[in-house]
Amino acid sequence: MPQPLKNYHRLLDKVDQLCEGITTLLGDALTCHAGCSSCCISISVFPVEAAALIEAAGQLPPEQYQQLKQQLSNPRDEDRCPLLLDDRCLLYQARPIICRTHGLPILITEETGRRVDVCPLNCTGMERIPGGALIDLERLNSLLVSVNVLYLREFGIKLPDRIPLASLGEMLP
Repeated sequence: MPQPLKNYHRLLDKVDQLCEGITTLLGDALTCHAGCSSCCISISVFPVEAAALIEAAGQLPPEQYQQLKQQLSNPRDEDRCPLLLDDRCLLYQARPIICRTHGLPILITEETGRRVDVCPLNCTGMERIPGGALIDLERLNSLLVSVNVLYLREFGIKLPDRIPLASLGEMLP
């Protein structure tokens, strides 16, 4: 029997390895830490990411699961990520790829060229960010889109292109 999220979990493993390497390379230039959630906004995710979040929610202890359902049904702020409670992600281990890479230096390709974006709190004293510390956003997004397409095709699932995190509560059993 196929494992529906196998490809996605493999991608997460690779992204986590990449992020760990960048974190090691940049060291003290990164100030992100547990409880730092100013960048955690309400976003939408691909269906494969939503499925992974729902799977992770189902593995929570009953008390935490109920807390998550409560949080999703009554978010405190529509602009903030609905998975946050006391500035911590309730599904941190299953967080989407954008959340795993946020704050790290991202290489963005635009019509006018390429640019680097990084959390304004990180890399403040650096004149130049080493190339090995950059995440190529276009390449990463291409991989994620491919994994999502495979997930949807493998199971013949018809879902919207993106699923708002705020609607996950409606999808939980």
